[in-house]
Amino acid sequence: MPLHTRPDRATTLTALTTLTAPGAGASPTLEARTTVNLAEIARRLAGDRSLWAGLVDFDPISRYYARIAAEPDHEAWLLTWLPGQGTEWHDHGQSAGSFVVLQGQLSERVADLAAPDRTPQVGEDVGRLRAGQQRTFGRRYVHHVSNEGPDPAVSLHVYSPRLTEMTTYALTGTSLRPVDLQQKGVDW
Repeated sequence: MPLHTRPDRATTLTALTTLTAPGAGASPTLEARTTVNLAEIARRLAGDRSLWAGLVDFDPISRYYARIAAEPDHEAWLLTWLPGQGTEWHDHGQSAGSFVVLQGQLSERVADLAAPDRTPQVGEDVGRLRAGQQRTFGRRYVHHVSNEGPDPAVSLHVYSPRLTEMTTYALTGTSLRPVDLQQKGVDW
């Protein structure tokens, strides 16, 4: 899995789906592959302003978020960011994702998890994403996203499979260590 993908490269996930013949009950008779193209889904949802424009809201205390789609194979969230707001270092559990900046700009830094036998090292600042730009990533992707610009920002995020957990990390020098496991139904 890539640690981060340039906006022009899409991450495609393949999931196994079991199909059953009519009248066969629950016994599987055929397996087919279905593809979830997160970059494409994110761009499609971002292009449908009627889906998300009425949900844009800004909270001076913390980032605002609203789930805008919950499909069997993916989910989508709208997030808003006032200047100075950002995430902790975090991953997305077993989910891959793609996000599109709808308004303003966001900065992103990533961590290198390539060597599982050592502490993850803080990686490069992968730059600022402006309105219309997109980032797509696989599982085991650890990053920090923030609004370092002068204007409010809005972004749309798609995950597959749906988010069930996220680990947050503390930065010590140039190393990250896991500090908290957040779970669906408990923390969001």
